[in-house]
Amino acid sequence: MVTNLPAEAKAKWIKVMEARTVEEKIKALEEFLSSVPKHKGTENLRRWVTRRLAELREELEEKKRKRSGRGERFFVEKEGDAQIVVIGLPNSGKSTLVKQLTGAKTIISETPFSTRYPTPGMFKYKDVYFQLIDTPPLYPGSVLNTKIAGLVRNSDAVLIVLDGSSDIVKDYEFVRNEMEEQGILLEKPRGKVVIERERGGRTGIRVTLLGKLIDATIDDIRKLLESYRIYNAHVKIYGEVTLDNVEESIYENIVYLPSIVFINKMDINTEEVLNKLHELKRKYREITVLTGSALQNRGFENLGEILFETLDLIRIYTKQVNGEVSPKPLVLKKGSTVYDVAKAIHKDFIEKFQYAKVWGRSVKYGGERVGLFHVLEDGDIVEIHIRG
Repeated sequence: MVTNLPAEAKAKWIKVMEARTVEEKIKALEEFLSSVPKHKGTENLRRWVTRRLAELREELEEKKRKRSGRGERFFVEKEGDAQIVVIGLPNSGKSTLVKQLTGAKTIISETPFSTRYPTPGMFKYKDVYFQLIDTPPLYPGSVLNTKIAGLVRNSDAVLIVLDGSSDIVKDYEFVRNEMEEQGILLEKPRGKVVIERERGGRTGIRVTLLGKLIDATIDDIRKLLESYRIYNAHVKIYGEVTLDNVEESIYENIVYLPSIVFINKMDINTEEVLNKLHELKRKYREITVLTGSALQNRGFENLGEILFETLDLIRIYTKQVNGEVSPKPLVLKKGSTVYDVAKAIHKDFIEKFQYAKVWGRSVKYGGERVGLFHVLEDGDIVEIHIRG
């Protein structure tokens, strides 16, 4: 709950949102933290700000090291259509799995903690490119746990690799608790709010209801965002959401990330291992579980399809007027509109927009004319017409 914050703290948070460089963000967060009163209702927010400051300071140090040519970087720039961070305990088989799926030169060794820095690789599913990030192992008391959580927080999803020959229930609960300590939820909340702020332009506050508002109206959301000087944004509501949830999403102190569990080394199907697998599925019914063997390249044949569905992605193919359909789609979230396509192509397409023609499941007939805020579906083809 952040509704009891004083006006001074809200004003300082606006400066945090407006900060562009790492240095500006650090300074703004420090000032914001000093204005947040210390009481039980702000404990989680203060804890998150403190962690975020530590991550930003580390990012600043990495940039300095990069400029000076010293050491390797822990932060990984996003590439492809979605970034998936692969986490697990020592010797769970993360590095082998990432190498099998992407061909990345990960460090594979029976010696624990061989992986010291993140290693990215690209995994293709149909027309979609997933960037998989191999990470150092999570371990109780490890100083790297916070850095790994920072990678997870900035990603689109997390793939948890568990050692099937170990106690998978205990290991999963450790990973889950470690992420929750860092403000990352792996269990889907009752509702979710995504606020995509628009830079420049005069789009106003747009709200797409992919769920329902419990105690507020769309006008209440507009007034709330405007009180934080957010005048141009696309707000997406998933599931059941309250106005408090909308305000909490402005601060982003707690995030939900979709997760998939891969239980490795399942070539050893002893009765004890199978009992643990049943216990895990029974105790955590909401998680998606795959089983197999990374060493034998088995068990993740459907991973691409599962990632695509879990991340709520859609593929939108663009078409020039009187031209061919682009073979490479724009990969967007479910609920995306023609506006999102126009913005992805070029900002001028929004200002000069006249209409769009759409072929696919979101329209009644091929080539139907639609407006900027027409909601698209997977596989749609969009042809945008602009003035001049």
